[in-house]
Amino acid sequence: MAFTVRGLKVPPNSASLEEARNRVFDFFRSACRSLPAIMNIYNLDDVTTTSQIRSTIASEIRKNSHVTDPKVIDMLLFKGMEELGNITEHAKQRHHIIGQYVVGREGLVQDVGSKDQGISNFLKNFYKSNYF
Repeated sequence: MAFTVRGLKVPPNSASLEEARNRVFDFFRSACRSLPAIMNIYNLDDVTTTSQIRSTIASEIRKNSHVTDPKVIDMLLFKGMEELGNITEHAKQRHHIIGQYVVGREGLVQDVGSKDQGISNFLKNFYKSNYF
């Protein structure tokens, strides 16, 4: 399962932006190839589909598409490889994967304003002023 990911190493420096870009594509391909094993390891079939996780991975990569320095791209690629290695080696638990890649960064709470309905104005102001 995780044997294909273990063999993939990130060289210390990319010579050019094009080389770093090709390494990102190789990383995305290896991540997509390991998705069926990840779905099986964490039993995610009842929560999400492989294509939804693939699009989440693609959006995480696209989030850093503005980066043009090959050294920064290599560092981000190393972090991605480390994350993929941790996931395939089962270093994370199921709820970590669901929280990060299925639910997303915004969490389960969609309606934030509804929780403050029963609170007085004094408490609302108190909570606003005392958040660190």
